[in-house]
Amino acid sequence: MIGLEYILGLYNMPHVDLAENLGIKKQNINLWVKRKQKIPKKYLPILEEFFGLNQEYFNKELSEIEKLEIQKEKLKKDLKPVIKKHEEQFVIGEVNDLVDVPVYDKEEINSIERSIEKAKLVEKFKQALDILDKNPYMDTYKLIIQLLENVVHEPVFNKTIEALAHYYEVLPDWVTSEPEQDGFEGEIFEVFDDHNY
Repeated sequence: MIGLEYILGLYNMPHVDLAENLGIKKQNINLWVKRKQKIPKKYLPILEEFFGLNQEYFNKELSEIEKLEIQKEKLKKDLKPVIKKHEEQFVIGEVNDLVDVPVYDKEEINSIERSIEKAKLVEKFKQALDILDKNPYMDTYKLIIQLLENVVHEPVFNKTIEALAHYYEVLPDWVTSEPEQDGFEGEIFEVFDDHNY
């Protein structure tokens, strides 16, 4: 299913209605949706403005993350949320840094934001697993899943993960969850050093 078909379904818009808005025949929309013709470039800016979505979505096969992003944009148009505040959140990506993330007055928007973040994490985990054909540490991934299922709310687990992130410089030194973390990490790092890790 290409983006246009997904978007029309999400907006509950019949092909004939979109055709009328574009001043073309319904058959053109059918050809686009069935991928028998690409959407002509001249209509992409019109679709972008009409739906309030980036034109890159209309001609392509959408990922689950892109579908959630489109749902979020539709919710924003429908609910017109207001940003109540910003929360600092650590983001891992090309640049690992703290960013201000908006918190909206409509829980539906906050909920879909969390769903998008979860989908991104799942995608990153899948990508990490895809390299495992050449990676001898499959059992480590199994243990990580088991730990996430059983002890994710245990302080020792969370402190240890944060310590490992600092040890391997995934997290900058200045990012810490609580004051006691530094002492905890100091003791763990001594163990690593004692065993030449």
